[in-house]
Amino acid sequence: MADSVDPAVRSAIMRAVRSENTGPERVVRKLAHRLGYRFRLHRRDLPGTPDLVFPGRRKVVFVHGCFWHRHPHADCRRGRSTPASRTAYWEAKFARNVARDRRNQRELRADGWGVMVVWECQTKPAELDRLAGRLRRFLD
Repeated sequence: MADSVDPAVRSAIMRAVRSENTGPERVVRKLAHRLGYRFRLHRRDLPGTPDLVFPGRRKVVFVHGCFWHRHPHADCRRGRSTPASRTAYWEAKFARNVARDRRNQRELRADGWGVMVVWECQTKPAELDRLAGRLRRFLD
């Protein structure tokens, strides 16, 4: 199936997708700060440029978009959806994203860092109490 959007328009749409300071990332930052934790953002000297870095605790948090990073949970529909056009391209892209995420997490753990992944669907208002508990357990 061909893309129903002009390639130039599709390119502009894709350029607008943020990789830092996303809505879910801001939710996690606000929650961690409210819980009393202090952190650094987007340390480029660490594998994968983690979204939140807690240097004194040697812990990092990645906030992943369910669609882009293929959230594997059965209840997350966004993690399984694939665009109808150019499916081979998208499937290869998603596979590279997942492989890169695994590699970055493996490197961080090998260097002595604790790694936590927060999925976009876990940052919804109904999930924040559960997320706060996960953050506390991970960071303490």
